[in-house]
Amino acid sequence: MSEPQAASKKPHLEYENVLSQSSKQVASFDTHDKTPLQKFQHFLHSSPAAVPLIVLLLSLLVFGIVLGGKFFSAFTLTLILQQVAIVGIVGAAQTLVILTAGIDLSVGAIMVLSSVIMGQFTFRYGLPAPVSIVCGLGVGALCGYINGWLVARMKLPPFIVTLGMWQIVLASNFLYSANETIRSQDISAQAPLLQLFGQSIRIGGAVLTYGVIAMVLLVAVLWYVLNRTAWGRHLYAVGDDPDAAELAGVNVKTMLISVYTLSGLICALAGWVLIGRIGSVSPTAGQFANIESITAVVIGGLSLFGGRGSIMGMLFGALIVGVFSLGLRLIGTDPQWTYLLIGVLIISAVAIDQWIRKVAG
Repeated sequence: MSEPQAASKKPHLEYENVLSQSSKQVASFDTHDKTPLQKFQHFLHSSPAAVPLIVLLLSLLVFGIVLGGKFFSAFTLTLILQQVAIVGIVGAAQTLVILTAGIDLSVGAIMVLSSVIMGQFTFRYGLPAPVSIVCGLGVGALCGYINGWLVARMKLPPFIVTLGMWQIVLASNFLYSANETIRSQDISAQAPLLQLFGQSIRIGGAVLTYGVIAMVLLVAVLWYVLNRTAWGRHLYAVGDDPDAAELAGVNVKTMLISVYTLSGLICALAGWVLIGRIGSVSPTAGQFANIESITAVVIGGLSLFGGRGSIMGMLFGALIVGVFSLGLRLIGTDPQWTYLLIGVLIISAVAIDQWIRKVAG
């Protein structure tokens, strides 16, 4: 080969060497092993319910060691389920909204108003209990629809919309009921169907109310819907990036309205369960359900930025609160310690979520 030909091929060979070295560097970077901490972070990112599940198991273990065998009795464990049934159902409604990067401060008020509608329609107007229950469920769905329409169509912030709805529904509840409670004895005698979810079945030492069964079934159905249906995938897409979801063909406005409407309907179901839980129809019941539902969702590992989280995590979060509340009560500590520890858990859960998003997002 002549010298001019060799000279002409020399730059080409040098270029190929550079590419070869670069590709080797990229390959070595891609195959670089992650540290155990990084692997753990990626595991938590892919399994949002893992953190609350670990905390739940650890809290059960700690209280089991401190309190002995009585804490692990079937009755005690099912008592925890009974205490978190209302929070779990309302938390399911809150989960749907938060997955869309929204928040619903009106869930508790919608729950109570729906229960008042069920009671008042039966005892004030003499309607059959099944008709009153359907009316209560309809009122809950209507309140949710209004929330969704204002958020989706009017482009109002979910926080402001639901804060306003909370005040409106709360005032309507007291004005309509005249702050009167329908007694448990009257309900038992005339409309026992309203107390359906307060009835229980006994399996050995375990006592399961129909309210607990309703909560478990609701969470199971919503888990399937969120993970196995197009509607669930669209919901996550809207929460993750609404603009990208719109470009992908998702009707974001319709999606948001359906989510808030379903949330209101679930809250109305919680109102029916609430009647069974306390035995009466009281306009002052469930005053902190909105805060408790947000607590369960946050401790359950759902991201307040939307698009990430699991409804199972919400259930674990509600159970964590129930375990701490009952465990500390059995130990005999001041009830304020419960609020202190739950506050620490909330802040820790948000901090962990930020850590996971930054490293593995």
